Amino acid sequence: MSEYLAMGGYAAFVWPAYGVVAAVLIGLFVAGRCFQRATEAELAGLQPARRRRDAANEGIGDDEA
Repeated sequence: MSEYLAMGGYAAFVWPAYGVVAAVLIGLFVAGRCFQRATEAELAGLQPARRRRDAANEGIGDDEA
């Protein structure tokens, strides 16, 4: 097992590379979740305006469907 972890003498390069990749993937996941939550909050804020607009336009253009 220690031979595998030593990576044939290249462990000083391989393991930090794995660490950087893991950090980037975690960062992308966190950034994506933050963006998703912000977008969902923005859409939730727009819902009442849409309901008011739909209620105001009720009956207008119903014969077009």
